[in-house]
Amino acid sequence: MKRKPRAKPLLGNTAVDQRIGSRRLAKENRLVAGVDIGGSNLRVALADLHGNVLGRWNTSTKATSSPDMVIALIEQGIECLLSQSSCSRRSLLSVAAAAPGVTNPQAGVVLATSYLKGWRDVPLRQLLEFTLGVPVAVENDVRMAALGEHWVGTARGVDDFVFLAIGTGIAAGAFTNGKLIHGSNWTAGEVGYMHVPLAAEEPARPGEHGALENIIGGEGIRRQWASTCVDNPKSESLTATEIFARASTGDPLAKRVLEHSAQLLAYAVYNISLVLDSSLFVLGGGIGVSIPLCDSTRKILERYNEPSRPKLVISSLGTDAQLMGAIRLALTTAKQPIRA
Repeated sequence: MKRKPRAKPLLGNTAVDQRIGSRRLAKENRLVAGVDIGGSNLRVALADLHGNVLGRWNTSTKATSSPDMVIALIEQGIECLLSQSSCSRRSLLSVAAAAPGVTNPQAGVVLATSYLKGWRDVPLRQLLEFTLGVPVAVENDVRMAALGEHWVGTARGVDDFVFLAIGTGIAAGAFTNGKLIHGSNWTAGEVGYMHVPLAAEEPARPGEHGALENIIGGEGIRRQWASTCVDNPKSESLTATEIFARASTGDPLAKRVLEHSAQLLAYAVYNISLVLDSSLFVLGGGIGVSIPLCDSTRKILERYNEPSRPKLVISSLGTDAQLMGAIRLALTTAKQPIRA
């Protein structure tokens, strides 16, 4: 009986190799990256298509924050995270980057920012797409944080809310009818320039802080403290959060600064609520997450009941709000279904 000739091994068959390679590639291509560009730090997170964070990477931008250097650092961070996850560059489907300052997400351009030197009309999306070879989305950092809160944070499922970031400066990301507000000049939410009672009446000059953030931004609160302690030149130099923490222990001078800051913040929240009819205000940023500030502002807002009382809460995502928003936007950019 004749034996049938043995079949040739499939390895080496170009068509089969291509199919195997395609299956491997399809299985591997399941990652996105979110980027948060700050004035002093840059953070990158790698996530799967369910939004699960697989790795994080961060570095300082204090030495230089030129566009070219920032692009190089982002590429370095993504490569590092891919390597740690044992994935190749082709695993990356898309990237979304949060940038401080006035940003046009439609064109992917950072128009102006005082936090990054030399950044004006920077085509960030184009530069990143050229470097990384994948689709990229760009958004203002505070609006990106609002995206994160709406997706997996305190404002999850809330279609009308305002994310209010209070740190060195003050800005807002507002959702109405489930969509982010950008404005005709991409400056919607620049509430640090808002004029409220007790704030300076003079309009801000280019490059200067606005009237509101000049008082209750980080530097403004420190100036309040220095002014309050003018009769005690040996008084400690404290950060805003340290001042508010001291107020909680009963320090009368710190309480005065806290109450003044809370009053101005309450004015701002109430005024914004009258315009947008937002059901929720989420406080974020290094100063915004202060429990004493939130509690004091809530007490003042209890007096403002007409036409409705604004609800004020602290962000549940904290400093992760921008990164989670970036991951969510990266998933959208990759045309992946978003998990509710």
